[in-house]
Parts: sequence; C-alpha cells; structure tokens
Amino acid sequence: MPRISINDGSLYYERHGAGFPVLMISGLGGLASFWHEQVAVFSRRYEVITHDSRGVGESDPIRGGYTVDRMAGDVIALMDRLEIERAHLMGHSTGGAIAQTLAAEHPNRVASIVLSATWTKPDAYFRRMYALRKEVLQRGGPASYVAASTLFLYPSWWIAKNNEKLRHMEAQSLANFPPLDIAVSRIDAILAFDRTASLAKIRTPTLVVGAEDDIVTPAYFSEELARLIRGAEVKIFPRGGHWFPQVLVREFNQAVLPFLNSHTPGSGVAAA
Repeated sequence: MPRISINDGSLYYERHGAGFPVLMISGLGGLASFWHEQVAVFSRRYEVITHDSRGVGESDPIRGGYTVDRMAGDVIALMDRLEIERAHLMGHSTGGAIAQTLAAEHPNRVASIVLSATWTKPDAYFRRMYALRKEVLQRGGPASYVAASTLFLYPSWWIAKNNEKLRHMEAQSLANFPPLDIAVSRIDAILAFDRTASLAKIRTPTLVVGAEDDIVTPAYFSEELARLIRGAEVKIFPRGGHWFPQVLVREFNQAVLPFLNSHTPGSGVAAA
C-alpha cells in the first residue's frame, strides 16, 4: 500500500491514470474509497490522487487534535511530496472545507475547485445536526453512529433499493472506524470551521454542487457559497442526499467533468 511521510506522520494515498492532476478530498469519514466511482471515470483523462485523511484508514493520526487548516496542510504536503505543482481540487463536505481553505491560502497551487455538499460556516441547524451525530457516537458507539449515518447520508428511496449493499458498506465502515477520540475531534474540527471572510477573495474557478434533499449540509449552503465566491458556477440536484456523488454517479460526473475540462491548463479551452 503506498504511503508517504509528511509532517509528523504518513498518509495512505492512491494514484490512478495520467494527465493533469485532480485531487479528490473526502468528507468527515476521510477514506479514499469514497471516490471509487469517480476515480474509474476521471482517470481516463486525468491523474487522480486520493488519500485517507489523518487518523482514518491507513493514515497516521495527528498529534494534538484536528482542524480543517491542519488537514489542508496535509494536502499541500502530499502535493509537495508527489511533486504536484498545481491541481484541480474536488472536495466533498469536509473535503470542500479543505478546498475552500486551499483556494484562499494557496491559490497558485489550485487550477479549480469543486465544492460538493459543503458549507460556509456552522449555523444553528448545522450545530444541531452535528451535536446529535456526536452524541450518537459518544453514547451509542461506532455501530450506532454508522447505522444512523446511513439515514443521514443517503435518501430514503436509495436506501430502500440498496439495503444489502448498504449492509456491506456499513460493515466496511465499522472495520475502518477510527478511535473514538479521533472521530470526535474531527467533528469538533468542522464545527470550528469558518472561512466566510475569505470567500470573496477566492479567484479560483469554482463549481459548487449540492442536492435539495441533503439534510446534512442543506442546499442553501451551496447557494450561499456560489453567491460569496465571485464567478462561481452552481449545480443543485433535485435529489440525491448528502452522498449524491455515490447516489447520482453519472449525473455528478457529467456535471463536474466539463467544468474541469474547461479549466485544465493547456487544454485549449481553459479559462484565463
């Protein structure tokens, strides 16, 4: 399994395909495998890099707690070690918070960003949602948390049609579940995230993608991001839940690939 030493530990990562780099950054769960369906398609044109976030899967934990800034620092360190000067960033949920941070702090390293099911800053609804998820984790343990997460992350109709597939996925999630203190610290990290003041400064080409029935990061967050980031494009699916990249694989890929193609340096159609 490929691992690379960065900062005070090492990250598990995967590289697929060839071409201009696309870094796909997963959400709160942090596993590279979240992007399985996208990797198979995007790697036909691009070099796709995914990784397990610190403390998750095959990657080492962070000493001293988790913040979105520290997770963003890991992505830059990974790019440095892999000698990737510039890349498209595709971030889902927490990964989208990381992408916002990198576009604001390291604009020269980013060709474009795709912000999928992410948010600006925690509001009252967001805090209630994650306080509940945190309580389920602390009181019920990982098994209860994973079972409840299925209801939070996927739309009802998709769960009804994919129950056996979900049982297998839940078993995999439990097998890869991080230590309780790490999982709690990652929730605390996203509750502390707020890049709102930096969004107007972002000049990186941006595509914001959301779903109307996402109950974890509701579509109004996507609409706010698109309003605050100058020139951002926005695509809101009528349904798909929070994990719509897995629920609406073809639709998601068809929305994102043309955007990346149009902003790939040297493609002949990239924006100035």
